[in-house]
Amino acid sequence: MSAARSGVERIADAFARTRGRAALMPYLMGGFPTLEESLRIGEAYVAAGADLIELGVPYSDPLADGPVIHAAGTQALAAGSSIAGVLEVARRLAVDVPVVLMCYANMVFAPGAEAFVERLARTGACGLIVPDLPVGEAPEVLQACDAHGIALIPLLAPTTTPERMREIGAQAKGFLYTVSVVGTTGEREALADSFAQIVTRAKSSTSVPVALGFGIGTPEQARMAADAGADGVIVGTRLVRAVGEAPEDPAAAAAAVVAGLAAALEL
Repeated sequence: MSAARSGVERIADAFARTRGRAALMPYLMGGFPTLEESLRIGEAYVAAGADLIELGVPYSDPLADGPVIHAAGTQALAAGSSIAGVLEVARRLAVDVPVVLMCYANMVFAPGAEAFVERLARTGACGLIVPDLPVGEAPEVLQACDAHGIALIPLLAPTTTPERMREIGAQAKGFLYTVSVVGTTGEREALADSFAQIVTRAKSSTSVPVALGFGIGTPEQARMAADAGADGVIVGTRLVRAVGEAPEDPAAAAAAVVAGLAAALEL
C-alpha cells in the first residue's frame, strides 16, 4: 500500500468524523436514469450531507432488491449502463466521499476476484458489498480485498443465528451492514418492534460500526435507527423513487431527500 489512506481507513475516518451522530449513507443506482445523471445525483448527495455512498451496479437478477430498485436497474441496463461505466462514476465520486460498491457475486467471479477487486481499488472506492456471497464462500474475495485495502462488508439479517452472527461480525471490515427487516429492499410504513434489539445483537458481534439498512425511508425512521444505536443509516428505495419521480431534475429531488435525512440525524 502507498502512503495514501486505504479504503478501510477512509471508511473508519468517515464514521469517526460524525462525532457521535449516525453516518448517512444514501444508495445510488449507477446508470439510473443515465450514467451522467447518476454521477450528478451522487455529487448532489455529497453536497446535501452524505457521509458515504453505496453505489449499486445494475444487474438482471438482483435477488436482494425490491421492485423500485429492480426497475431502476433494468432502466439503467437498457440505457447502456455497464460495470465499466459504474466504476467511472465510483472514481469520480471517491475523490470527495468514501464509495462502497454493491454488486452480485457473478460480477466478481466472472473476471476473477483478484482482477475485479484490483480494478475496483484503482477507482479509489473503499468497500465492496456482495449480498449473495455467503460468509463461507468469501475467503477468495476477502483475500483480494485485504490485499488492496478494500473493506469487504457483509450483511447481517434479523434471522441470523448467534453462531453465524459471531462469524460474520468477526470477518466484517469497514462496517457491518445490518438488515432491519426480513425481505428485500423497500420502504416500510413502520419498523419492526425488535429494531433496537437487532442493532444491539449486531453490535455485540463485531468491533466495526453497525449500519442499518432496508426499510428506512423517512427522516423519522432514520432518527429511530440512530436512537436505536446504529452507527450508520442506509437509505435506498426512497432515493431511487425520488429520482424516478423527477425526470426534469433528479439530482435536485434526491438532494432534497438527503438533506432532510441529514437534518434528522443532526438532532
